[in-house]
Amino acid sequence: MSRQEDLTLNISDGFIITTLFWVVLALAGSIPFYFFGLDLNFSAALFESVSGITTTGATTITGLDSLPKSILLYRQLLQWVGGAGLIVLAVAVMPALGIGGGQLYKTELPGSHNNQKLTPRIADSAQALWKIYVGLTLSCALLYGLSGMTAFDAIAHSLSTVAGGGFSTHDDSIGFFNSGFVEGICIIFMLLSAASFAVHYAAIFGGKPLKYFYDAEFKFFLSVVGIVIAISILVFLLSNSYTGLYSIISTAIFHAVSIITTSGFTTENFSLWPGFLPYLLLVGAFMGACSQSVGGGIKAWRVLIMINQAYKEILKTIHPNAVLTSKIGTKVIDAKIAEKVWGFFSIYVFIFMFLLLAMLGTGLDFESAFSAVGACLNNLGPGLGEVAENYTAVSGIGKLILCFAMILGRLEIFTLLVLFTPAFWRR
Repeated sequence: MSRQEDLTLNISDGFIITTLFWVVLALAGSIPFYFFGLDLNFSAALFESVSGITTTGATTITGLDSLPKSILLYRQLLQWVGGAGLIVLAVAVMPALGIGGGQLYKTELPGSHNNQKLTPRIADSAQALWKIYVGLTLSCALLYGLSGMTAFDAIAHSLSTVAGGGFSTHDDSIGFFNSGFVEGICIIFMLLSAASFAVHYAAIFGGKPLKYFYDAEFKFFLSVVGIVIAISILVFLLSNSYTGLYSIISTAIFHAVSIITTSGFTTENFSLWPGFLPYLLLVGAFMGACSQSVGGGIKAWRVLIMINQAYKEILKTIHPNAVLTSKIGTKVIDAKIAEKVWGFFSIYVFIFMFLLLAMLGTGLDFESAFSAVGACLNNLGPGLGEVAENYTAVSGIGKLILCFAMILGRLEIFTLLVLFTPAFWRR
């Protein structure tokens, strides 16, 4: 083989390799679940594997407290590996394929904005991202250990917390520990994992430690989390659901952060919360985390662009001759990017409705089907109704549909759907 041979990949190769990475890894990851003796059929074993590798956190396994540590650690490692692959995908690969939020951080990370071909510079990005990811994991494990967790629980939960996954070694999730210290640590690292890793890179390697404070997307994300927390506290106070103010505040903060970041950890069954609060949290998960993070959802940058674009259209209605631009912070958003965002949202709504009808066809009630599709497409995990705690009530066909939804959400829809178009294969 000649040293001068061009080994760079073209865009078509990138789409195929990216999709196969998740599909093949999920299929291989299901083997231990199927043969371990957990009494899982193929669809349930595949569902568990896809949920882990896509960092969704939905599960069909009950009785976690009695399972061997080997299988528990395997579940956590699946999520951690999935989160690591996602970071490289979201920051270094997706922008090269023309999707994701890379347009917002063109100058932050080497190799993150080449729109012609995937180059070896991605290795430079991956190395820096791995350092950040591993550093967060070790820090989280250390703090969990200091909080009183056993060494096994500290390591296991750090793997899923930093990955934004939500798998736990206990059926009661974080609620098992009944510790405000543990919940506080979990909140901090869920927020850090929900922030763009391009922002982490700029702050750590780019000499811009204040990047977190003036990044428009992260500020918008935090403002949404704050609004949901405030509304939750108000509803709790009006409904007298909790006896102490501390319980109200801590419960509202933890679950708002966990659900909106699509981490999916819980301290109680939030589907039983009063009034519209369960649906408010689920709607928050539809927005999800920031771009180029391990979180799922539509992503905060897309929601922010849609809000800005809608506001601009309102102003143009009032002032037809005005020349207006959309901005995220100080960055002017190109009209083509805004078009892509609305195109993504249109496809997202269509796919959601199609999957919802498919799940209703399996026999699930509307609440369970709606939340199951929302939780899996947004890589959240826990839903409402029959899927509030686990997905054992979902049929085999339903589990396969939700596997498709999880992979769609993880690959931000277009990466997978483009493979089903004849035009792609004629290139």
